[in-house]
Amino acid sequence: MSHSAAMPLVAVTADRALNGAHQYHSAGEKYLTAVIEGAGCMPVILPALGDQGSIDSILNPIHGVLLTGGYSNIEPHHYGQRPAPGDDSRDAQRDKTNLALIPQIIAAGIPVLGICRGLQELNVAMGGTLHQRVYEIDGMLDHREDKTAAVEVQYGLAHAVNVQANGLLASITSDTKPMVNSVHGQGIDQLAEGLTIEAVAEDGLVEAVSVTAAKQFALAVQWHPEWQVRNNDFYRAIFAAFGDACRDYCAEKS
Repeated sequence: MSHSAAMPLVAVTADRALNGAHQYHSAGEKYLTAVIEGAGCMPVILPALGDQGSIDSILNPIHGVLLTGGYSNIEPHHYGQRPAPGDDSRDAQRDKTNLALIPQIIAAGIPVLGICRGLQELNVAMGGTLHQRVYEIDGMLDHREDKTAAVEVQYGLAHAVNVQANGLLASITSDTKPMVNSVHGQGIDQLAEGLTIEAVAEDGLVEAVSVTAAKQFALAVQWHPEWQVRNNDFYRAIFAAFGDACRDYCAEKS
């Protein structure tokens, strides 16, 4: 592909949250930077408008979708559960937007990369369920970060994942047990039909999945590969593979 060709556009999903007296739609700079530097694509923030935006018209100019992480948790009614006790942060508009968006981007064959909450959204959108409190389950690790630590420590390498042989992730890295960061309290419980496990943590928690029958690159990971994507070969390889898929899709469309 020539350098004069248009840079693929990647829709980056937004969180909706109160900022002062007003609602804002925002995406973390680390995701935007990773799309530019890791994937070689141009990020555009997709607002969490729920029913207000026509998904078809949004998808027309897009060559990839990044389902970001976030501080909120998916409302449990989307996977048939009642909320666990506690004061979890919620983002109903993001849920409504992304859970409707995901089946359509997969059907359209648009490349997708899900990160943390994005992996959980992919699983729920396709009919799977979540553990609301992974750390309360016997035999499971506490996958949360220490919120009192510096951000570099919170996002530091925390544990290995076992990459499954012959999968999409195995085609991206030769490392069968890469180290990853771990900053989440929830995780996949029942895997959705139509997803293939790509990596698991030592405690058995699903850490990465792909869409089994995807026409294009469709991967989601429970860790945060956007964090310091320049300095971590494994993280960079994930974004590079996503970027390549977006370029292929862009070339097909043109």
